[in-house]
Amino acid sequence: MTSRQAIAELLCQFLAEDTDLRLEQLDESMSLKDGLGLDSVDMVGIIMRIEGHYRIRLQHNELEGVKTVGDLLDLIQGKLAGGSGSQAA
Repeated sequence: MTSRQAIAELLCQFLAEDTDLRLEQLDESMSLKDGLGLDSVDMVGIIMRIEGHYRIRLQHNELEGVKTVGDLLDLIQGKLAGGSGSQAA
């Protein structure tokens, strides 16, 4: 199973490549929209890269509840563990 830290590092790499954001590490409480400044186009690109890298599928209804970096990491970890990825808030 892929560690949360490894997923976060990969997310940092994708953000740097796709949006020119240079982050050493991500604060899990950071908002994807307000904190990182990601718009819907940025999010689609990042999600596609995550799906391709891990060979998982993140459904639209699962992504609706993703607001923070931590939410996204929870979803990815859940998918990699074989679950739905949806976690109670």
